[in-house]
Amino acid sequence: MARSRPTSIDVARLAGVSRTTVSFVLNAREDMSISPATRDRVLDAASVLGYQPNAPASQLARGASLTIGLVLRQDPGQIASDASLPQTVQGLGDAARDAGYQVLVESLPPVPGGYRRLLQSRSVDGLVVSGPLADDAELRRVIDDGFPIVLQGHVARLTSPSVDVDNVAGAKAAVRHLIDQGHTSIAMITNAHLTYTSAAERLAGYQLALAEAGLEFDPRLIAEGAFVAQSGFEAMAMLLERRPFTAVFVASDVLALGAMGAIRAKRLRIPADISLVGFDDIPLAAYFDPPLTTVSIPAYDLGKTAGNLLLAQIRGEPVPQRTLLDTDLKVRESVGPVADRQPPPRKADKTASERS
Repeated sequence: MARSRPTSIDVARLAGVSRTTVSFVLNAREDMSISPATRDRVLDAASVLGYQPNAPASQLARGASLTIGLVLRQDPGQIASDASLPQTVQGLGDAARDAGYQVLVESLPPVPGGYRRLLQSRSVDGLVVSGPLADDAELRRVIDDGFPIVLQGHVARLTSPSVDVDNVAGAKAAVRHLIDQGHTSIAMITNAHLTYTSAAERLAGYQLALAEAGLEFDPRLIAEGAFVAQSGFEAMAMLLERRPFTAVFVASDVLALGAMGAIRAKRLRIPADISLVGFDDIPLAAYFDPPLTTVSIPAYDLGKTAGNLLLAQIRGEPVPQRTLLDTDLKVRESVGPVADRQPPPRKADKTASERS
């Protein structure tokens, strides 16, 4: 079997330093204060292992551009529908400005790869990658080569530090609220395909809440969404054709708006016929009709924390491998007790005056 090429992780382990320090030494970053002894250890370790830095990553690492990049792994339609994105970008921008940096925003389609073109054509000192893909081999190579990267969204196979909200706890709280209102038949619409960490974790939270309440998980009550309101409408319409339920957890407020449209298209009422909980607490959620009960995420703090972690990496400081931010359930008017549900009158029913 062919021997795999050494990475900056191997060099860092042999030299007893961080991957970021390896990157600074091998790319001759004179703006960073690194002792001669540390520099010698890194160079000796690289020589022993026969390590050669990845060319695009090396090009960026030498830049010292005082710019950090935000990479969005979404297509333009998905980005336009992300109502929490402005707050996240504001948080990242504030962290950057506090350190004398600026932010470059780049959209890459949600397919593996794309970093090589970005790294060769832009000058940034580090990247925040939002919505990373688990099967992105090119991203893994850039991370292994020691380029400063922070993930917004955790991927177990990637070794870069990550920051995210506690999706499991948030989803569990949402479904637990429905159960506390007496609902035992609860559907779910995911916010995205389950290859996205947030979607998989929110489904896990839903399942955990059911299990703790002694309720059986029914896969027929799960429908997959895809970031935009139209997918929420389509997923809800599909669920309504499958089997009856009294409540639904929609793992995105944007999709919840579409789901509300599908519920009304069937002449059902919220929450009298179907209770609904969302996720994200986008600025418009309180003005939905009815106002949406939803899981609030700290979108601004998500961006600022990612920025601060990335800047610490760039400075060669140690950072935690995974950072989770708390969520909070905002209770509004889209959920009601099962006992209060009054089914809409059937067309066959007649009033007393009509029967007389």
